[in-house]
Amino acid sequence: MRTIKTWWLVAAFVSGFGLAMLAEDLALRWHNNLIEFSAPHLHFLAGQPLERLQHGAQVPFDFKISLYSGAKNHLFKQLAERFLFSYDVWGEQFSVVKTQSPRIQVTHLDVADAEAWCWKQMHMDPSGLDDAEKLWTRVEIRVPPDTKISNPLGPDRISESGINLNGLIELFSRPPASTQPHWMLENGPLTFEEVKRGSRRGS
Repeated sequence: MRTIKTWWLVAAFVSGFGLAMLAEDLALRWHNNLIEFSAPHLHFLAGQPLERLQHGAQVPFDFKISLYSGAKNHLFKQLAERFLFSYDVWGEQFSVVKTQSPRIQVTHLDVADAEAWCWKQMHMDPSGLDDAEKLWTRVEIRVPPDTKISNPLGPDRISESGINLNGLIELFSRPPASTQPHWMLENGPLTFEEVKRGSRRGS
């Protein structure tokens, strides 16, 4: 079983295309009164998207995190964000722009730091959750087919900084194209107290 899991992970990283990954690959952490998410075994900055960056293109990565509470079909909260990556060929470093408000840019990052920075921006306020409440989490990451932001959703879906939040969530309502790099990770059920307790053990 360990061999099969390893093969799946290698295939995902090399190809740059998605698969549903095991729950242990999506981690939830309680920190500073927020739920933070990470995926230590998922390296989305690889394969086809990395090749595009190394050829001078800007590449957007779209993230959506959905947190379900009480029941697997009861949506508690949802986050969506577009991160725009560029690559300095000479310096071999990445720049990343978080496009939703507040717009933030970071520069001079290596692969690991660039990926980690994106996850750090996707924290969630759990106000309203009871400790005993069961939680399920789904993370989706997609790379649009080309670097130009098209506008299939109407002019109200695009702002000066790119696609707006409603437009981004609407894009995720459509299945990804077969050739589109995409990933999906899931976790749960676990209680909010278990998230907190795990965070205390890890600190």
